[in-house]
Amino acid sequence: MTQLEVAYRYGRSPRESEMRAIDNIREVYGVRRITFDEKQRIVRVEFDASRFKDPVVAGLLRRAGLDIEEKLVLA
Repeated sequence: MTQLEVAYRYGRSPRESEMRAIDNIREVYGVRRITFDEKQRIVRVEFDASRFKDPVVAGLLRRAGLDIEEKLVLA
């Protein structure tokens, strides 16, 4: 198992229905953790890279309704 973390900046703050959908992403096998920095509008997702890649993570977030603007480079 290879753990990776990806971060995305989002635009509009998620509403309650979107947060419920994002909470369901935690049930996807391979997603370990989802955290939000509401002040900077950044969502971080820790996932198992042997299961899927970061474009899949972005797709899951977008389908949940999160307004993804850009992928951030983690130092």
